[in-house]
Amino acid sequence: MTTWFITGAARGFGLEIARQALDRGDNVVATARNPQAVEKALPGYEGRLLPFALDVTDEARAHTAVAAAVEAFGSIDVLVNNAGRGLLGAVEESTDAAVRSIYDTNVFGLLNVTRAVLPVMRRQRSGRVLNLSSLGGFSSSAGFGIYCSTKFAVEGISEAMQQELAPLGVGVTLVEPGYFRTDFLDATSLHTEDTVIADYAATAGAVRGVVPGLNQAQPGDPVKGAAAVLALADAQDPPVRAQLGSDCLAELDRKIGQLQQESVAWRDLALSTDHDDTRTPA
Repeated sequence: MTTWFITGAARGFGLEIARQALDRGDNVVATARNPQAVEKALPGYEGRLLPFALDVTDEARAHTAVAAAVEAFGSIDVLVNNAGRGLLGAVEESTDAAVRSIYDTNVFGLLNVTRAVLPVMRRQRSGRVLNLSSLGGFSSSAGFGIYCSTKFAVEGISEAMQQELAPLGVGVTLVEPGYFRTDFLDATSLHTEDTVIADYAATAGAVRGVVPGLNQAQPGDPVKGAAAVLALADAQDPPVRAQLGSDCLAELDRKIGQLQQESVAWRDLALSTDHDDTRTPA
């Protein structure tokens, strides 16, 4: 029986992943700032569901949650770092407090939980870490620059973790969803900066105006997305990165094409910077 440790499990992807894992007979430690919301959303799973109060920015509490998980179920087989927040506004419009707050959750919070769980997985010489990134983890956009930068950080951290942990029997996969019909674009998850600079009206400002109309009209189905996450957890040879959604794949193709075009156009400049005694490929 697989034991899951899921952050941000009171709603959205986290809740749906927890539900599907429980429905197939697994154990789930469902952490959230409001564990009562988990209990209300997931009734009838006594003995296999452990709701636990956790703000991922509290590292000591993360260690307490992991200890409770091991005491209850004996192991942690899958860690899903799902807790996260959004920030909408141009980079210049974003206050220091807002930037630090989103990094505290999306980056430092993920690290807090990961550091708490990995000793368990290393002792077991087994486990899977699924870090929820985003389409914005490989392609940034006006209005979401700060949010995307946190996901870029998660991508770099996870890529290194995959190399470090693979010899120890622990797999790491970045899950990169496109836009899904979760509550991510609601005010409960997405903070919109109050500062508005007129010079950004056509870029970040335009995004600010469009976002409310996208909520609950996103192409991705969270039930299907959660099922894909379970499939990644079960995969014998999991990828380092997995895209979810047609919009995510389309943006990935666009970004790869852009990178290739720029690399070709500026190849001579890149090669010109080597020492003269260094042989470089033609």
